[in-house]
Amino acid sequence: MAERMRSMRGCAWEAKEMGEIGDRHPLRQLMGEKIAEHFGNEVGLRDEEIWAYLTNLLTEFCDARNVYALKNVRGRSLDDVGEMLLESDPVFGEAASFDRERQVRKHIGDFTLFFSGMFPESINRFRLRRQRLESMVDWVHAGKESYFIVSQFDQMEYRKVAPLFGRLSEQFESCVFGLNLVRKELTEMQYALIRPNDLVM
Repeated sequence: MAERMRSMRGCAWEAKEMGEIGDRHPLRQLMGEKIAEHFGNEVGLRDEEIWAYLTNLLTEFCDARNVYALKNVRGRSLDDVGEMLLESDPVFGEAASFDRERQVRKHIGDFTLFFSGMFPESINRFRLRRQRLESMVDWVHAGKESYFIVSQFDQMEYRKVAPLFGRLSEQFESCVFGLNLVRKELTEMQYALIRPNDLVM
């Protein structure tokens, strides 16, 4: 498992500007263990490449700079999925190239999967903000579609990782469910660390 995770680092977080959390960091190991446990035993999705990808996604998205790393052409960080979709369009939108389309679409897939799986309650809060294009966007559909589009970039340097994104698209709902289970256990672990004397009555 550890070797597979290391081999997948490139496709799990491509061209990332932030410093990565090391392979042996306890946080990465914890995420990997919980992903394997819940996806293998409860979800029934026994795909070690998907496990490695999601382990890296959860670990790197612990840093908010990575969650909001996508910027538009004016350098503003994007947190609106609707704006991200416009940014990804190489014909009618802002994407200057098809490589840029792939980069943005990959981030949309990661962003929607992360929030749908780990913080589903936050999606409604996003929608309640004023003047957000994503109010009309189905996050699951946007995520599935984005990973599918990434999978269609299957030539040259993208050839090896393209099938993984195809499976992420096909299994998007299962991945959301699995991350819900991981989130539930992590929450329970957090509360278990709170001693009774720490509780404010």
